[in-house]
Amino acid sequence: MDLTSDLQRRARAIRFVLTDCDGVLTDNGVYYSSAGEELKRFSIRDGMGVERLRRFAAVDVGIVTGERSGAVERRAEKLMITELHLGIKDKPAVLREILARLGLKAEQVAYIGDDTNDVDIMRQVGLAACPADATPFAREVAHYVCANRGGYGAFRDLAEFIIAARAVPAALGE
Repeated sequence: MDLTSDLQRRARAIRFVLTDCDGVLTDNGVYYSSAGEELKRFSIRDGMGVERLRRFAAVDVGIVTGERSGAVERRAEKLMITELHLGIKDKPAVLREILARLGLKAEQVAYIGDDTNDVDIMRQVGLAACPADATPFAREVAHYVCANRGGYGAFRDLAEFIIAARAVPAALGE
């Protein structure tokens, strides 16, 4: 089986996508006002990727991040993401809990992350992805490297890849 076929097979099996936040949904920067207000920049295109995954592939999305951020909470609310896990240090434990609660197998979950704290969970899912500007640690374990950088459409890249793969019948894609 060639690499393209393997990636398409993995993408067709996906029923749920988990994403890190900083470095994937944001540009990895944190901005603080003089009053200490934390600001993060999110890509509107990534938000459309969440919506398109739901609409065209019946795939829902969750966020698992090590940070605790009101901005992330507000973004998740805007995107109607109910699987929001903030302040997480053990991402594989969250994956196990989600698999058990939703009755999913690890092969049915995709995860997109960009750094060392994402590597363990990336090794456990059916489709591991990373933004174009991810660290070498994440790139090494990723099945799919997005064309765009974090905060600039990386999540949308993954979403469109899954949607396209799910649209191709298995007999034609492999």
